[in-house]
Amino acid sequence: MNRLIRLAALPILLLILPQTLRADPIPNSQIDGKGFISNVIRSHETREQRRVTEEQFLEMAKDKNTLILDARSPVRFEQMHISGAKNLAFTDFTEAALKVLIPSKDSRILIYCNNNVENSPVAFPSKMASASLNLSTLPALYSYGYKNVYELGPVLDPAKSKIKFEGSLLVAGR
Repeated sequence: MNRLIRLAALPILLLILPQTLRADPIPNSQIDGKGFISNVIRSHETREQRRVTEEQFLEMAKDKNTLILDARSPVRFEQMHISGAKNLAFTDFTEAALKVLIPSKDSRILIYCNNNVENSPVAFPSKMASASLNLSTLPALYSYGYKNVYELGPVLDPAKSKIKFEGSLLVAGR
């Protein structure tokens, strides 16, 4: 079924890509739209095989060479996050910041976002499905050379999940 969806999307991509690949009428050497689209396509080619269950996430997180990355804002992270996660807001992704947090580009990285959590609307406000933070985080990490990235697949309720959550909202009992 997913292969059919990808095949159905192909004509749309073929219509969009030629327009995107034209020369930029207002050049900016610090913005690469063609590179962005290429990284989105390449990173999402493996996405389906890299989405993991709650159990797989827990098992992978046990490995000391695995980093759980939370790319939400520091405010949301402080309110509630997966225990052991490191925070680097998506807006703060730079080569230098990522290198400090994840020195080896071969490190296994587990990502999750607002849309992986339900029943916690303050710390995890849902985004439109097509604007989910995971969908942006994956190609951004890929662009910086981090290709060993896995994404939490299911939606979890922190009160019922096997994955442990922590943060100020849990301490406050909210």
